[in-house]
Amino acid sequence: MDFAYDARTEDLRARLLAFMDEHVYPAEPVAQEQRARLASPWDTPRIVEELKAEARRQGLWNLFLPDAHYGAGLTNLQYAPLAEITGRSPHLAPTATNCAAPDTGNMEVLAQFADGPQRERWLEPLLAGEIRSAFAMTEPEVASSDATNITTRIERDGDEYVVTGRKWYISGAMNPDCRVLIVMGKTDPEGADVRRRQSMVLVPRDTPGVTVTRAMRVFGYEDHDHGGHAEVVFDHARVPVTNLIGEEGGGFAIAQARLGPGRIHHCMRLIGMAERAIELMCRRAVSREAFGGPLARQGVVHNWIADARVTVEQLRLLVLKTAWLMDTVGNRGAHTEIQAIKIATPRAVVGIVDRAIQLHGAGGVSQDFPLAELYAAARTLMIADGPDEVHQRSLARREIKRYV
Repeated sequence: MDFAYDARTEDLRARLLAFMDEHVYPAEPVAQEQRARLASPWDTPRIVEELKAEARRQGLWNLFLPDAHYGAGLTNLQYAPLAEITGRSPHLAPTATNCAAPDTGNMEVLAQFADGPQRERWLEPLLAGEIRSAFAMTEPEVASSDATNITTRIERDGDEYVVTGRKWYISGAMNPDCRVLIVMGKTDPEGADVRRRQSMVLVPRDTPGVTVTRAMRVFGYEDHDHGGHAEVVFDHARVPVTNLIGEEGGGFAIAQARLGPGRIHHCMRLIGMAERAIELMCRRAVSREAFGGPLARQGVVHNWIADARVTVEQLRLLVLKTAWLMDTVGNRGAHTEIQAIKIATPRAVVGIVDRAIQLHGAGGVSQDFPLAELYAAARTLMIADGPDEVHQRSLARREIKRYV
């Protein structure tokens, strides 16, 4: 295995690192100040649009899409170190480069499964960063870790589908620029194959019968920069049958195709979050004094920093191996590794950020440092895109099967 990045990746890394230093990090306090003055907490601060314009000008745009017709045409292995860099400022850099969830996964779905008119209406403006989108799968009344449980109905009525149900933690739906939701529901609730009962439809956010009832908080945070997490009610919302993505009964398969890349993207960014935490730990250790000397002299601090470095190096290698497998043998061939990184990365990064918070004392849980928000984001990813226990169950069963 060649551990060196290729020439194109190195070039993009250098440009992206410079973009972070020159534009993103200085914009973090500015975005915070501008948001405090906005009429609505869900409006986008002006600095974010300025970052998007600069990123696009520099060619640091749509890096996640492997299809060169739509995006940068990078492989997963090429994109991994770039996503890691954007993870160092997860509330600004992914949005600035048009590589933020849930839009990334939605664009991948549209690029892979949508028809021509659907791509023209929704994919093109998403690629241009002109609109935002949401993905509506999770429901409050059922264990959505098993996607076959969902109860939202998508019923055919002549040349329309009628969508009825309740979703929550729908990322992006609070953003005023959100124009469309990809909604997963059951079109054949009694079908013999439980994985063929679901379908996905495109539902414009302004469709009558679609109501965003409230913003959902995460550890008390409202994720403004990613468009928030909303509870959404669909009360007999009608859309044309032409809004069906793919075929009836194909929703479960589309969801799995969407979630595989989404999981590795999260893990790539998580490594960047861990790197930011390590940097903050080291800066704090050499600048803060207690008991007659800098914290950097304390043995426990040495242990925290050393363990964090070892953990990050291990995780990065596993993520890169997974990306390489996805490129060479496909998502199915990388199934075990995708689950492994989804289990290992969030919990390890939670531990690293937790130590960084501890080293910062009261400052670690304050708004003066990004650590508390990094912790909330990392801890959430032990649940999002399938909780750890579901991936552990599946991975363990696959391992045991080899010996039966």
